[in-house]
Amino acid sequence: MEMKIRLSRFGCENKLFYRVMAANSRSPRDGKHLEVLGYYNPLS
Repeated sequence: MEMKIRLSRFGCENKLFYRVMAANSRSPRDGKHLEVLGYYNPLS
């Protein structure tokens, strides 16, 4: 199973933030993940 570090989108259209996740490379962007590694807020 190949793993990737991905950004998963959350929030409203104008107030986006992302969760940094470790997920299977074949799962969709906002799909099943193994672990949440942190958060990224581009507006802060």
